Amino acid sequence: MNQYIEAKQGEIDNAIDFFKKEISALRIGRANPSILEGVQIEAYGVKNPINAVANITVSDGASLVITPWDKSVIKDVEKSIVEADLGLGVVNEGDKLRLTVPKMTEENRKELVKKLSEKQEKTRIAIRQVRDEVKEAIAKAESEKEISEDDKFRFIKELDEEVGKKNDELKGVRDKKEEEIMTI
Repeated sequence: MNQYIEAKQGEIDNAIDFFKKEISALRIGRANPSILEGVQIEAYGVKNPINAVANITVSDGASLVITPWDKSVIKDVEKSIVEADLGLGVVNEGDKLRLTVPKMTEENRKELVKKLSEKQEKTRIAIRQVRDEVKEAIAKAESEKEISEDDKFRFIKELDEEVGKKNDELKGVRDKKEEEIMTI
């Protein structure tokens, strides 16, 4: 791999990692603590992530149990989850909250697949932008006589192969998530 690709490799990998993190939060009809990742709890005068004020456990495939470490914040936790509008059923059991994940309908599944495709396209655009930056750097190096014309074409070919591999990896991750979403 040439130095121009290596210099931007981290940006491409970060884009794919961000995509993986983004899609892990997509609700697929099974209880998963990552559903609550974006929820912030107003407690002790500051906003905290939910896992900073409570323990989150999966009790079965369709429900999560949230047990605050300080019972005085249970109302704040409940309020924040309801306001996050995640489509979860919230039941306050006094010392803990039980969240039920509703069953997915075919329509919900298709909507999630659409969101998944949108997130994939944003990631592909980010990768394409990095590719364009590398191509510009290679062209500039060739115009300044730092590399030969043959090297320029070889580097661009390597770049296209690397971007192709990363797009295939991205597609694989997306296809796996789509299969999870569409599995009943």
